[in-house]
Amino acid sequence: MDSNQLLVNSAIEQLRSRWPGAQDSVAAAAVVLEDGQILTSVSFDNFNAAATLCAEAGAVAQAYTLGKRVVASACVTNGTEEGTYQVLAPCGICQERLAVWGPGVLAAVPGSAGNDTWEMLTLRELNPYYWATSFTADGHWPSTAEHGE
Repeated sequence: MDSNQLLVNSAIEQLRSRWPGAQDSVAAAAVVLEDGQILTSVSFDNFNAAATLCAEAGAVAQAYTLGKRVVASACVTNGTEEGTYQVLAPCGICQERLAVWGPGVLAAVPGSAGNDTWEMLTLRELNPYYWATSFTADGHWPSTAEHGE
């Protein structure tokens, strides 16, 4: 099995484990670190919508806490038919979180062939006009250190 499929499968397994049989809008995510370790997390739903978090937030925060580089990310939710799953592209906030590790971070996105397909794109492909490049001296994608300044 290739590493991208393992990443998506890890997110699906986390979804199944946390919410077995759920039919609502829950999500789970997985990230791959530079050393091959996979971290998973889930969306944090709350009655107060301001307190919710995207599925990727936990795994991204854990990677950052460990001082490890994220190289790929995948987020999944339940599909329209029971037992199916679909990949969700990272929202703008999650793209910002992943941007800390540069434009080459891979993200799973829905495939052009339908809901049950997906592909991997780099953040630069997802966001070719990244706003933060306007604030660097030569227009480059900000480094991890520059994101933290």
